[in-house]
Amino acid sequence: MAKVNVIRTLDGDYVGSNERGARVAIGSSTEDGVFSPVELLLIALGGCELVTIEPLTAKRGHRLVKLEVTVTAEKVEPTKLGSITSTYEIELPEDDDEAAEVFKSVAHRVHENHCTVGRALRENTETLLVLPV
Repeated sequence: MAKVNVIRTLDGDYVGSNERGARVAIGSSTEDGVFSPVELLLIALGGCELVTIEPLTAKRGHRLVKLEVTVTAEKVEPTKLGSITSTYEIELPEDDDEAAEVFKSVAHRVHENHCTVGRALRENTETLLVLPV
């Protein structure tokens, strides 16, 4: 199970945290120094793909020198996103003619089947609301 907590602090800020003590500042897309909820969603998608792709390519003997992803989405309505695009920038190891093909193969499989966040965005993931009585 994944679990996070989001609170409004006494000074009116919003902070998300996990049970391991990590914290992230949350706010609107116009505030400096914070991530908007949509930005956090995009970070979650990019992070999920990277932390899955990297060990799989390395396990196959093709550790990439650079692995970076930029994730973009446009709002098509005030509360609806359009398509989300993950654009990769990589640097291949020298003298490794197979690294590019291994990366492409792994990245495709991860994007389609092995990234939990991506699957949740593509498939009908039930969300429940529990309110105090």
